[in-house]
Amino acid sequence: MSEIKKQTSTDSSSNPWERLGSPTLLWSPTSGLPLQDGLYTDAKFPVQNMPIQTNVVWKRPKEICPFPQFIADGATRMDVCQGVLSDCWFLSAVASLSLYPSLLDRVVPSGQGFQLGYNGCFSFLFWQYGEWIKVRVDDRLPTQNGQLIYLRSSNKEEFWSALLEKAYAKLKGGYSALNMGFPHEAMADMTGGVTEEFVVPSDARTLGSFLRSLVQKGALINCANTRGPLEKSNEFGILFRHAYSVTGLETVKTSTGQVELVRIRNPWGNTEWEGPWSDKKGMEWNMVSPEEQRRVQRKQHDDGEFWMSPADFCQNFDTMEVCHLSEDTLSESGVKKPWKCTLHHGRWIPQQGPPQFNLTLLEEDDDPSDPELTCSFLLALMQKHTRQRGMLFPVALHIYKARSKRDFLSSWEVSQLKPVLSTTKDLSHVPRQELVIRGRLAPGHYIIIPSTSETSQEGEFLLRVLTEKANKTTAVERPGVDAISITPPMSPRLAGLLSVNEARDLFVKHCVKGPYCSPLDLYNLLTEAIAKGVFAGSEKQLSLEHCKSFVVLMDSQGMGRLDLTEFQALWEKLRKWTGIFMTFDKNKNQALDYLEIPPALTAAGIRVDEFIMQLIGLRYTEPDMTVSFPGFLFLLMKLDCMMRKFQSFDMTGMGVISVNCRQFLHITMYN
Repeated sequence: MSEIKKQTSTDSSSNPWERLGSPTLLWSPTSGLPLQDGLYTDAKFPVQNMPIQTNVVWKRPKEICPFPQFIADGATRMDVCQGVLSDCWFLSAVASLSLYPSLLDRVVPSGQGFQLGYNGCFSFLFWQYGEWIKVRVDDRLPTQNGQLIYLRSSNKEEFWSALLEKAYAKLKGGYSALNMGFPHEAMADMTGGVTEEFVVPSDARTLGSFLRSLVQKGALINCANTRGPLEKSNEFGILFRHAYSVTGLETVKTSTGQVELVRIRNPWGNTEWEGPWSDKKGMEWNMVSPEEQRRVQRKQHDDGEFWMSPADFCQNFDTMEVCHLSEDTLSESGVKKPWKCTLHHGRWIPQQGPPQFNLTLLEEDDDPSDPELTCSFLLALMQKHTRQRGMLFPVALHIYKARSKRDFLSSWEVSQLKPVLSTTKDLSHVPRQELVIRGRLAPGHYIIIPSTSETSQEGEFLLRVLTEKANKTTAVERPGVDAISITPPMSPRLAGLLSVNEARDLFVKHCVKGPYCSPLDLYNLLTEAIAKGVFAGSEKQLSLEHCKSFVVLMDSQGMGRLDLTEFQALWEKLRKWTGIFMTFDKNKNQALDYLEIPPALTAAGIRVDEFIMQLIGLRYTEPDMTVSFPGFLFLLMKLDCMMRKFQSFDMTGMGVISVNCRQFLHITMYN
């Protein structure tokens, strides 16, 4: 298990999943279409701006075949065949879901069909932030030449999978919105499970034990090969950056002994592995009796499903996404269901500090191979409403040892204590839709602190705690005063800049042409404010160009000026960064040395690598390689706002965006 590495990088080079097309598009509801023969027509499904628009005819299943069925002979993984839409990430999740009828029955409610009671309307359920919501669609599906152009079943008379795809497209904003994504997003939406990313180990023995444990626990598993161009294949037919489903692990009896094999499915419904144990060239199956092949459900067809040894799996796949399920979700017989889940809805409130939760671990795991008495758990911190908000907050999870189950850590205690477990080694925040941390700790009381570096903004989150035993998690009641702010507010004297109320007076004084602050107004205002504080003298290094950037980067109206609300938001940032500057200006010369810049940026919640630091040195430092106080504020404003803009386009939170030329020029020119 030690060689299974969790995938935490957001670098696009490590992304196994397809990223095609332009950014997710959101459309207004259509005006509606007339009812056809009294059948339901969904006026809110976005039928415009589809990836394919030429010669598309919307048809109901009864117009496609004479005897359509919703589900024929049970819903199985073989009912998931990809069309021209590049949504293999969604299809691979559906194929994994179909392995467990109870999971699929929740998403695809039974009792629907084209016979008695048919009215053209079908309903599906998806998990969103701890709740199951119903999505209704009509059964009009896009076709060309009488054939479905998107997801279809291998049985041409079966339509549950095509209608499920349509419902999911409605949830996400339309068919085009499915042109890019990651299996873990779809798996979470259809199971309510907690997802993790792992690097496939090089040792096949490690893989076997790891997969066996996951299969026994009922986890859903997807895999990909990232070592080549999108959907080109290697010499054995495995497609690069394409999502596959791991659908089984079996010990197969052969004439020479037992072998362990992994069963995998390509959601395309064809294009299979061509190496050992393959359907096409796998002579090894000649050593397996027909009865044994039937037992493991092996079929020699080009149907997208194939088998391979763990060693070949390690050679041909390098990334896995795993969706962990809890017992309240999974009720299949034969599954050990170790995870017990508790969830908490919470929110970050400005000037209150992050909330805290007490984790009580009392019952150690039943693992005879583990000599230590420890309790395994998973923590998952999911941000809510990121698509509506248009950005991801940088977030973190820290776990501290508590003295009692009612303990609440003050800000001073947090600053003095070292977490027993954290999402990052340097305690930094990362912009992720969902942050997952896996750990094992001795029985006892612990404090979980889900935090964000955006301490001045309000946000909502869902915290889920999965444990192997029925351990408890409860919200810790906050004392009457705010005792947990990790970055306590500084007094006006120590902050180096005037308070917000004093700054409001300067706003009124200098912004005389109306309730707006122009770059020149801000220059005069800041010059006076700095001259009155502990940085008196450094106002000479403030320039009008600095103030132009301050204004346009905080300007939400595109008017080249700030109203009072925007000015106050800017002032809060400047005061916060001023405090950080004072902390790292060790020799108090009103400048940061080059080596003092990286830790100061980290304290502001921004991490940069050596290459970016070289650019900062070339662009933002003085000739002596120091950064002045105004220059530091200018640098922080640039980094903070440009990263915010990037995050607003990075809808999946995986560190890659797609913008058109006009958007690129707006981002780069108006800053």
